[in-house]
Amino acid sequence: MNHIQALQIELLKWQHFVREQKTQHIILFEGRDAAGKSGAIKRFMEHMNPRYANVVALDKPTEQESAEWYWQRYIRQFPQAGQIAFFDRSWYNRAIVEPVMGFCTKEQTDQFYRECSTLESIFIHAGINITKFWFDVSKPEQTKRFKSRQTDPLKSGKMSAVDLESVTKWDAYTDAYGRMLYETATETSPWIKVNSNNKTKARIATMQYVLLNNDYLG
Repeated sequence: MNHIQALQIELLKWQHFVREQKTQHIILFEGRDAAGKSGAIKRFMEHMNPRYANVVALDKPTEQESAEWYWQRYIRQFPQAGQIAFFDRSWYNRAIVEPVMGFCTKEQTDQFYRECSTLESIFIHAGINITKFWFDVSKPEQTKRFKSRQTDPLKSGKMSAVDLESVTKWDAYTDAYGRMLYETATETSPWIKVNSNNKTKARIATMQYVLLNNDYLG
């Protein structure tokens, strides 16, 4: 049995405890493109009961969603009692991807920041546990992974036009991340930075963090 498999067994115990105690958990995976977010979520979910754990990976908003309050489409995805939701990107799109790629206005991003920490505090006080991971990857490693996606037919589905354009926006993403960390890392809702140049170590680190920071019967 390898290290990840041992941690997956503990995650199953945690999931059972979550179901019994009827707690609610959101785990956010944010980070640069090709940082390994989806792969880490896959390892978390690999043996979990999908009735009580799910992945939230929203596409671009519909016309109807674009006309709604920004937070609505995400709140609709919140876990019910006894459930865990893994967000493969989240409401932090408004802080990172959207402003960098020009998908929202500066005013919309500023409004997001005025609301974010207050709303997260409300969610947490309502009993929703939120864990926020930021997957960081070096520029050379990101370039290497993008090249692999372009040449490996089994990875071609992971490459998008946004990914290709993001290669030229490294500094803009760095600035956006800096602001996000400064304005939304609070005592009750901190950011956990994960060095994901080594995918296996990153997956182990995130699993260990979740297990060490949540009660369950071992």
